[in-house]
Amino acid sequence: MTAFWQDKKVVVTGGAGFLGHNIVATLKRRGAEDIFVVRSREYDLRKREAILQLLADAKPDIVIHAAATVGGIGANREHPATFFYDNLQMGVQLLHESWNANVSKFVAIGTVCAYPKVLELPFREDDLWNGYPEETNAPYGLAKKMLLVQSQAYRDQYDYNSIFLLPVNLYGPGDNFDLETGHVIPMLVRKCIEAQENGQDHILAWGDGSPTREFLYVTDAAEAIVLAAERYNKSEPVNIGSSFEISIKDLTESIAHTTGFRGEVRWDTSKPNGQPRRKLDVSRAEREFGFRSRVTFQEGLRNTVDWYRAQRH
Repeated sequence: MTAFWQDKKVVVTGGAGFLGHNIVATLKRRGAEDIFVVRSREYDLRKREAILQLLADAKPDIVIHAAATVGGIGANREHPATFFYDNLQMGVQLLHESWNANVSKFVAIGTVCAYPKVLELPFREDDLWNGYPEETNAPYGLAKKMLLVQSQAYRDQYDYNSIFLLPVNLYGPGDNFDLETGHVIPMLVRKCIEAQENGQDHILAWGDGSPTREFLYVTDAAEAIVLAAERYNKSEPVNIGSSFEISIKDLTESIAHTTGFRGEVRWDTSKPNGQPRRKLDVSRAEREFGFRSRVTFQEGLRNTVDWYRAQRH
């Protein structure tokens, strides 16, 4: 616990979601007592009137903007306009009205999808503008990236204390296991478990398995965000990750092993691979606010599988 949070009113948008409820739990552990959880059914953050009502109701000192319209490659391909519009409208208006309402600090959660498609590894924050994002998630990535531009502009013109964080792909208990909108880990976990239950001898995976990804356990991500909110006061972007890179092929084999699925993995090469490789340079986060991931990938994967099995039953 820390005295920093004890007298702070904190708004967490998306606070009932996968990442958001872990942020709320971390805030409570660190001593926050006045946390306002924003749910979309109560405040449609795409609308200015709802944002103004939220800020009037909560009167926050700090806003942590974790709400997003988000999904895997399939969802990004099906709904690029929705992903662009929703995320841009929420972020731009919320940051502006938070500044206008004299909210002391704004914490913007970006995405690794903002990085260029092809980039030397590990991805460094200073290389964020050295190319166009991978096409299947570019609308989402660019909408989120505009929060960085806005954050820096508002600091330059108004000396407003807003920060911008770039988390990698998250996973863990409570993730979205929907086969249409989920990300790769929960989708593969579900496919393996359902194949076992239904006696199927194979599962189908997207692409050819060659791309690599970096994954961060959701409680580690929440810890990083809360530490940054507490300690970091600059508008230079900060990567949030584990620095653990794994190919989709090796990931799929790990999930099959962890779930106990012994069948065949068939690769649907008509589906896109997405970005060729991802791995972040996470040194700035450790240097600026002391964050380093703690949950190993195997531990996190086991927790995720166990949670999903328990939820199914």
